[in-house]
Amino acid sequence: MLTVVGRTGSSLSEAARAAVESATVVIGEPGRLDGLPSAPDAEKVVTDDPVDALQDVDVTDQDVVLVVDGDPGCFGVLRVLLEKGHAPEVVPAVPLVARAFAQAGLPWDDALVVSARDGHLKQAVNVCRAHPKVAVLTGPGAGPAELARALFPVTPRSFIVCEDLDGPEERVVHVRPAEATTRPWNDPVVVLVLDNRHALGEPTWISGAAPGPAGWALPADAFGGGDGLRPDVRAFVLAKLGPRVGDMVWDVESGDGSVGIECARFGAAVVAVDRDYAACERIRANVRLHGVKVAMASGDVRSTAGHLPAPDAVFVGPGFAGPGGPDALRVCAALDPSRLVAVVSDAATAEPMLDVLVEHGYTASAVRLQATPLTEPAEPAEPSRPPGAPVIVVWGERDVPAPGRPASRTIRPVETIPALPGDPDDPATGPVQRT
Repeated sequence: MLTVVGRTGSSLSEAARAAVESATVVIGEPGRLDGLPSAPDAEKVVTDDPVDALQDVDVTDQDVVLVVDGDPGCFGVLRVLLEKGHAPEVVPAVPLVARAFAQAGLPWDDALVVSARDGHLKQAVNVCRAHPKVAVLTGPGAGPAELARALFPVTPRSFIVCEDLDGPEERVVHVRPAEATTRPWNDPVVVLVLDNRHALGEPTWISGAAPGPAGWALPADAFGGGDGLRPDVRAFVLAKLGPRVGDMVWDVESGDGSVGIECARFGAAVVAVDRDYAACERIRANVRLHGVKVAMASGDVRSTAGHLPAPDAVFVGPGFAGPGGPDALRVCAALDPSRLVAVVSDAATAEPMLDVLVEHGYTASAVRLQATPLTEPAEPAEPSRPPGAPVIVVWGERDVPAPGRPASRTIRPVETIPALPGDPDDPATGPVQRT
């Protein structure tokens, strides 16, 4: 039988101790097996890859214990073991994240927990940009220094770095990102990335990120009623941008920041870029009004793109709806975001925009949107911008799924649910069929 035991620096639970004492083989990473009450004749396997070591061990005819850190079910080995066909007993310890927040003296029911391991540093950094309380599980090439370099100096955050938690060299260090980039670290298993102004957080009914917005495509007056997109157009643009937690979205010259603000409400990290000083001030005011995180970059995206965080999705707004649009789109497309969306002034401008997307390997499309209001607006519209006037939206996507409805993975047979206690002839309590 295979048993996975989570371990911290504290004493083992009775169940964990019993499993270790009766084990024929004990497997763990360096340092994890020190001081365990294993039997004198038990075989100890110290390895950097405990899961791989199981391939040479018979877990059916002997008791095997795999010792890991903390809770094996939280960013741990349990999922991998199940995928490989094992069905282990699990004796967890206190998770690393719980121990880290306990050391910091902070509640963590409202914290986001992310892993920067296995190539996910970029997504972890974007979560830290967008959210005030994040626990980052680190790994080789994705530790405090790498996090700090990505965040500093644009995103003001403080770090609590937990080194060798519950080990002989345990240390909890409070640092600013600038310092985190230069000092040496010893096994920094967890980094808490905090916006100190909101680190306490609010009482919540759901763990992790707060529920998403109850609606989107907010009315124009929610952004001052300026030169931004109409709500119906913005709804379509948001659908094509697909903002998610862990994404970086650029809102380029939307005029009022409405697209970026709505993306931030979905949990994405956002940078708004605009050449116009008045527009930048209007965007900052709207960001404060909606209480979201949006970084502001003042300048022309064609010259500043190389200084901004790499985007996952880009919106090129009305500021580049004219002749300069293809050049701006070309600069953004060269950075290889997975989704690009732009609004254009006329069909003649849409053609070169589509050509730019195709040249860069995108599946490109365009649509003319028009909505006719059935009620009169409270204020007369400008003659140049009548309500519901046509707007052309151009977009490009990478890795577009093939059209058509995907086939069901499994075909479940019809089952008959046993009757509930009561009269079998009563429709309310008799047998029920389901598929």
